[in-house]
Amino acid sequence: MSAMILVVEDEPAIRELVVLNLQQAGHRPVVADSAEQALALMRETLPDMILLDWMLPGMSGVELARRLKADGRTRGVPIIMLTARGDEQDKITGLETGADDYITKPFSPREMNARIKAVLRRRAPQMAGDVVEVTGLRLDPATHRVTGNDKPIELGPTEFRLLHFLIAHPERVYSRAQLLDQVWGNHVFVEDRTVDVHIRRLRCALEATGHDGLVQTVRGSGYRLSVHPNS
Repeated sequence: MSAMILVVEDEPAIRELVVLNLQQAGHRPVVADSAEQALALMRETLPDMILLDWMLPGMSGVELARRLKADGRTRGVPIIMLTARGDEQDKITGLETGADDYITKPFSPREMNARIKAVLRRRAPQMAGDVVEVTGLRLDPATHRVTGNDKPIELGPTEFRLLHFLIAHPERVYSRAQLLDQVWGNHVFVEDRTVDVHIRRLRCALEATGHDGLVQTVRGSGYRLSVHPNS
């Protein structure tokens, strides 16, 4: 699945190369040439991942990473540091800021794409593009198809995204606000009860194959996808 990736890099040649390779891999790059510009962009909407250069004019990439990881709103956004500093201590420093991975320049496009996919699989599995399946309920993000016990299930685009997020994070409980951020995007202003409407539509679509019980309400907390009976 296409991920929105913020590229924070002040060297134009490197920035253009990274953007080109992200586009070829099917992602949606957004660019910033400074930490300050990156922060301004993230006030509008959060990316799915950040590729962050260590050496930036003004605030450094390391300081930006620390600031993002200290903020509850941006803490969950995965970060890959890009840097020419390859010493072990530099790598440790980068990772201790909360970065999820560290790529040393120069790097190949194949390496970059492999690192991005690995981090997305760990931190945001719904963005990695892998087929996911739970007890006969199968979702293929590449073909945008959902089947239940090999029977096709028709879902609207919002229900598809909602199921994709929940099935990629089984057994975890998410509040309505968290689901709004993850499925609709934090820049979309809709009421929390909108989630309830789409959960009902999702359950109705899954009912024909007997998978509607997987989508569970956790009273006072939110929703989860679970193979265990709701108690």
